[in-house]
Amino acid sequence: MVEQAPQTRGFPFKKVLVGTVGTTMEWYDFGVYGFFAATIGRQFFPAKDEISSIIAAFGAFAAGFLARPFGALLFGQLADRKGREFALVASVMLMAIPTFLISILPTHEMIGPMAGVLLVLCRILQGLSVGGEHTTSIVYLVEHAPHHHKSLAGSFAPFGASAGILLGSAVGAILTNILTQDQLESWGWRLPQAVGLLLAGIGLWIRRQSFSHGTPEPKAETSPLREAWSVHKAKIFKVVLLNVMPAIGFYTIFVYLVTYLQEVDHLKASRALEINTVSMLFLLGMIPVYGWLADRVGPIKLLWASAVGILLFSYPLFSLMQYHEEWVDLAAELGFVVLLTPYMAASPAALCAMLPHRVRCTVLSIGFNLAMGLLGGTTPLIVEYMRKSTHQDLTPAYYLMGAAMVTLVGLFFYQENPEAHKELDI
Repeated sequence: MVEQAPQTRGFPFKKVLVGTVGTTMEWYDFGVYGFFAATIGRQFFPAKDEISSIIAAFGAFAAGFLARPFGALLFGQLADRKGREFALVASVMLMAIPTFLISILPTHEMIGPMAGVLLVLCRILQGLSVGGEHTTSIVYLVEHAPHHHKSLAGSFAPFGASAGILLGSAVGAILTNILTQDQLESWGWRLPQAVGLLLAGIGLWIRRQSFSHGTPEPKAETSPLREAWSVHKAKIFKVVLLNVMPAIGFYTIFVYLVTYLQEVDHLKASRALEINTVSMLFLLGMIPVYGWLADRVGPIKLLWASAVGILLFSYPLFSLMQYHEEWVDLAAELGFVVLLTPYMAASPAALCAMLPHRVRCTVLSIGFNLAMGLLGGTTPLIVEYMRKSTHQDLTPAYYLMGAAMVTLVGLFFYQENPEAHKELDI
């Protein structure tokens, strides 16, 4: 008989802080790297033309995404074998190391091509950390919440990730406004990494303080990876299907649309970023609201409503962006937020209810990170190629609609695990 994590009737504010702080910090690091990709490219991958430098820098960014499934294997097993708390502390420590190293790395001018190699290795370590952190925090938040707050507590995992990306953009925007271009090129780009190291230290301190009491956790006695692959391959596949739409949807709406609005609607970069920032702020406000609603009506209903909404309204919303009016562009992006956020908020509790406790982190980590790493990270590249090759500005809508159809198939085959349902009481 395994001993379940103790639960209280009230909302677990402390557990939410512990589960969210690492996710926020790690996605902050991903965000600031993307924001300073052009500057980092010139420092570590100098080339005759700037585009080649930027592409190389984004190649290092992609390396972090490709490492996520491997981080899922590592930390998923750690969480199931050693406990959720052990894995959450380890993931923050792993993120802190490459974050510190990037802040002091010598550039190409100092040590030549080895600078780029070291940067890619740091990005791989960061990707390993993110691959285990997000899904482990999802499981931790859902498992430690009372039954009537499961969805609300779980919604703070995507809340933390979105807050981290927004914080990274904010720090980048502040630095670009107070520093000259020469200062940014020489040393300013290192400051966000130093801030990330500070956040990592705070996150590690909070988690070590909270976990020092040694809360008993159920732990797998056999290899979670072996059991996941031999017994639960179908569940891994279902987790992938259920995350196709949110993966493609998030990176279409909050990453690619910045470029789309500039190229199709001819907005200035600053205006496109402002629209994206407002949309992300709206997203942060809506995630807990939908999490609360999922606890009232059931998470599955919100998942169906969100996927059907994306399928039906992606084409009309992208069509609105052809009117070349900034307020219409903002309204369309906010429409996407209203449609996608219910899925982001309700899916953590629903995914946990599918999976047995002893392999929950392993199965969820593998399936989730396969979807996010292979589909989410490649979305901007794919939709831009589709648009350029077909000369059709509405092709991103078709891609998003296709993703919704795949996820609807996953929802059709969704089935709660009796063991998980009894344990989680969802």
